[in-house]
Amino acid sequence: MNPMCFPKPAPGSCPMLPGSAMDSATKDEMQPSLPPGPEWPEQERAEQLARGAALKWASGIFYRPEQLARLGQYHSREVQRTCSLEARIKSVVQSYLEGVKTGVWQLAQAFEAVQGTREALDQAHGLLQGMVEATETLKPLREQVAQHRQLQVLSQLLPRLRAVPAAVAHTRTLIGAQRLLEAYVCLRELEQLQEETWAPLGGLELPVFEGLGPLAEALGQAVEAAAGVAGRLAREDPALLVAAVRVAEVDARHTTSLELPPRDWQRRCLQALQEGLERTHFGTPLLLEPGALAGWLEALRVALPAELATAEALVAPCCPPHYKVVRLWAHTLHSGLRRCLQQLLEGPKLGAADAFALLHWTLHVYLGPEMMGSLELGPEADVSQLEPLLTPENIEQLEAMFVTQIQVNVAQWLQKALDGEVAEWNREQEPGTDSSGFYHSPLPAIVLQILEENIRVTSLVSESLQRRVHGMALSELGTFLRSFSDALIRFSRDHIRGEAMAPHYVPYLLATLNYQSALSSSVSVLQPDGAASGDLAPVEAGLDELQRRICRLVLEALLAELQPLFEALPSRRWLSSPELLDDVCERTVRFCQDFRRVRNPAVQLLLAEAERTVVLQYLRALMQGRLVCRGADERIQAAQRLQNDAAQLRELFLGLGLEESVQCAPVLLSLRDLLNLRDPMLLGLEVAGLRQKFPDVSEDHVSALLDLRGDVSREQRLAALSSLQAGPQPSLSAGHRALFSLVPVPTPALSSCLPSGPCA
Repeated sequence: MNPMCFPKPAPGSCPMLPGSAMDSATKDEMQPSLPPGPEWPEQERAEQLARGAALKWASGIFYRPEQLARLGQYHSREVQRTCSLEARIKSVVQSYLEGVKTGVWQLAQAFEAVQGTREALDQAHGLLQGMVEATETLKPLREQVAQHRQLQVLSQLLPRLRAVPAAVAHTRTLIGAQRLLEAYVCLRELEQLQEETWAPLGGLELPVFEGLGPLAEALGQAVEAAAGVAGRLAREDPALLVAAVRVAEVDARHTTSLELPPRDWQRRCLQALQEGLERTHFGTPLLLEPGALAGWLEALRVALPAELATAEALVAPCCPPHYKVVRLWAHTLHSGLRRCLQQLLEGPKLGAADAFALLHWTLHVYLGPEMMGSLELGPEADVSQLEPLLTPENIEQLEAMFVTQIQVNVAQWLQKALDGEVAEWNREQEPGTDSSGFYHSPLPAIVLQILEENIRVTSLVSESLQRRVHGMALSELGTFLRSFSDALIRFSRDHIRGEAMAPHYVPYLLATLNYQSALSSSVSVLQPDGAASGDLAPVEAGLDELQRRICRLVLEALLAELQPLFEALPSRRWLSSPELLDDVCERTVRFCQDFRRVRNPAVQLLLAEAERTVVLQYLRALMQGRLVCRGADERIQAAQRLQNDAAQLRELFLGLGLEESVQCAPVLLSLRDLLNLRDPMLLGLEVAGLRQKFPDVSEDHVSALLDLRGDVSREQRLAALSSLQAGPQPSLSAGHRALFSLVPVPTPALSSCLPSGPCA
């Protein structure tokens, strides 16, 4: 601020601001009273900081002596600055005080205005109280005016009101006569009259209109009744159906000022259409005798398409387009049928025939071209949106039910067929033969036909049901094979014990071998297309086991025939005469003469096992130690006898039809070489050669053969037996047939055993 704008003040004082002169009283009023000491600690701290800053500034300015000469200038400058700040502060305070003064004056003016307004409101309140009292005195007059107006309206409507009871009775007559459109017109006139009286009477309900509610309900029930038999009316009286639908549609668009509940005849009409349709076809509980379900489903196959055709041709033209009659018919029939089938499944357990019929009908017939898949059924039916008649759980339930009952039936049929076959085994007659002379029985064909028909017929339903029945059929066939095998065991046991001697024991065993062959060659017919090839493995294993069991029983019978003959072999008589083996061959030929009635390849297997049995008995007899050669002549005779017997057995079985490549008789030629060896020192080579040809030969067998020679010392025996363990041990080939391992030998003397041998 320029200090020349004001007169220079006296030292130590501040110059007066222009226009700031005022009397002392005003100064005293505006001068604020300050407390004796600092009111806030922050103020005292601020003053201390300010003093400190001033001292610091002064010490910095006057630190050098030459600066002291300018002390007067600094003092004048600071005095002017202080006076300027004080003038500004006083100006601000003065402006603030003037504003406060103006505000106080305005508040006083407002208070006076409020006081005036309060007095005016008090006066208005008093006037209103007076008007209320005046209004109360006019209330009876208003009531009289209202009554006068009501009487005036009633007097004008009195002729029409007197006709209301007759109109109600007439409307009921029209409803009873099924003249629904006329009845609805009368009802609407009555309701219109009720509306005309309702507003002027202030909502007062006249007793004369009390019958309109029941009358409207009667008309609504008549509309529902007509809609409930829409199919019949469309054929017999379409006008009545059209009238019912029109009444429902017109009433749906009607509005009224009366406070009445909605009639909703359109919804009731549609509901009646659905309920009537369901009641016609599915109204009565479904109580069918076992096996009658197929007839009921066949009736539905005819009735439901006819109902849809009626809906499309006759009912749809009687109804508005938004009713979508064909779709309504299709979905209503579907939902009713679905609910009926659910109730059927929740009831008593269905039989196998009923379960199969229901599965086939719902999965194929219902959606087929004869019903819902018909080309005559237009897109308006919208059958693609229909839910499945049966849920996956229902289908699973029906399939399990069908398979369980079919399994019981199949087991009974197979057991009955087996019992009939077993009963024939003790007959006096031989088994029957076919045109080729082979033993024949219808049992295999019956078994396969029972199983194959059940598998084939289920393919008409679904792949899942076919897989289930296929698995069941294979399981039952396996059970049948085990039962067949058990029956053979009982048959053989009773025959051997003499409890039930079968006149033709062996022929019937051979006949069962043909049955097994027939089953084995035809079991593939049970395999549906696409089934895994390994499914038949358990059945094939069961057939193989049955074949082995039959062969074992036949061979046991052969063994019973031959064992007495082999008791005399080998002997001195055997060395000199072929009579013993001639008897064996004769008995074998007689026993095997019926083998010609067995089909290939079973006959080859049977002949091979018979030849092997004869050779095993021959070897068993040789190992018993009944004969010891006394010298070289007897060894030569024994070797010659082995050669002749091998040739005789070969010719015997060649004559029976057994191929030479599968015969076991050549083993006798190897034993011949062992007996025919002149130098006992070379026995080791011969024994090693025998081991190479027959890996299952043991030390006990070789020792028994050396005993038969009669000329082998202990050292030679040990040397020969040691050759069994020398060199690489021969491995059993895949086609090797066990011989020596099936021939038991007496326990040899310890002197004839190797130290490391099994008999040591």
